[in-house]
Amino acid sequence: MIDVFLPSGFPQSVTEDYVEYQIFDSLQAFSSSIAGMLASRAVLQGVGVGDSNATPTAALLLSVLQESVGRMATIAFADRFGTALEPECKMYRLTADILNDSGMILDCLSPGFPKPLRVAVLSFASCLRSLCGVCAGSSKASLSAHFATAGNLGEVNAKDSSQETVISLLGMLAGSFVVSHITSDIATWCTLILLLVIHLATNYAAVRAVSMQSLNRQRANILFSHILQHGIVLSPKEVSARERIFERGGVLRWADDEVLGKCRIGTSLSELLGRIGRRDKLSGSLAFCSSGADGESEVDVFDLLSIFEAEDYVLWASGGPAAYEAVIVLKAGCGPIDQLRAWAHALLVAERRQRGGDGGGTRARNGLMGELRDTLYEVRRMFDKYGDEMRAKGWHLDVAALETKAGMRLQISSTGPCTSD
Repeated sequence: MIDVFLPSGFPQSVTEDYVEYQIFDSLQAFSSSIAGMLASRAVLQGVGVGDSNATPTAALLLSVLQESVGRMATIAFADRFGTALEPECKMYRLTADILNDSGMILDCLSPGFPKPLRVAVLSFASCLRSLCGVCAGSSKASLSAHFATAGNLGEVNAKDSSQETVISLLGMLAGSFVVSHITSDIATWCTLILLLVIHLATNYAAVRAVSMQSLNRQRANILFSHILQHGIVLSPKEVSARERIFERGGVLRWADDEVLGKCRIGTSLSELLGRIGRRDKLSGSLAFCSSGADGESEVDVFDLLSIFEAEDYVLWASGGPAAYEAVIVLKAGCGPIDQLRAWAHALLVAERRQRGGDGGGTRARNGLMGELRDTLYEVRRMFDKYGDEMRAKGWHLDVAALETKAGMRLQISSTGPCTSD
């Protein structure tokens, strides 16, 4: 009987973390179904069920308004955050339920508001549920792609839908009992809060159970910093144990959990030049110079490009230990492994800045350009030495999940560099 709800060839056809995730995911769906029925009762009360002065037309118009607001929010959210949904699927999976639970709370609060304000509250709640749909749908698709190891993505999605159907039915049966026996406001709120706590706790446990094998910015920080500092290649499960669900975007963090600075990847060449140069207020021209702990010196942009001539990216770092910031320009044709090398390079330069060099005074002797050359050599050596071991541990180095916004690409021709989408 249980085979009806599991992919063919289970457990060989899915990853090891599939079962644990599905258990917690089922528990969170069950509690969410019951909480949803409490919220639905409040919505019906808010639109006038039981009120002789309420009209069906008013309820219909409110429903149209909620749908319209929700769909507009969906379009705007997908445009702004669509690129980040796959790289940060674990974060957005949990975010989806936070948004959904917030909508439920607003639904339950709505009967206490005056009618004009109640419309705004219910519309905002609908907006939150629509955003939940975008986050949940996209992140669950990414998680299903992770679980499916035998080319059975469609079946994994289908069986997941079957599991959700059964859990939702059980939740509705339990919810019918709950809403018929819990009628007072205090009991309703106590029950709702308890259910939402269970919902978020089990959802958190579900995403914590997942060990993604692709490298986003946070996982790249953990993996590369441990290799550079200890010469140890962590497995996806070991990295997952150290991973935060919510992490600041673009942060560079070392193996000891120390924040070294931040990095932007996929920027335009003009942004990189703007960080290098100092614009003259009168003429508007850019004077290229580097500044840092060792003072200020002139920078030859063509020297910078020559350092990365054999690479498919260009890196620039500015600021000292307290304000380190790196920008990475990706060249046209840049592949996943090139993006990972670029991120590792930015991380290593940040670590060198944090401890003031490599003990031999590299930066003091050779300046920033020398620092970039030396660290580039170390990054090349790291990937040559540990690349096969990273793959053997289960990491997918042919997938880069570092860009969370639509990036630019640099095209270098015989006439000079230019930036393209």
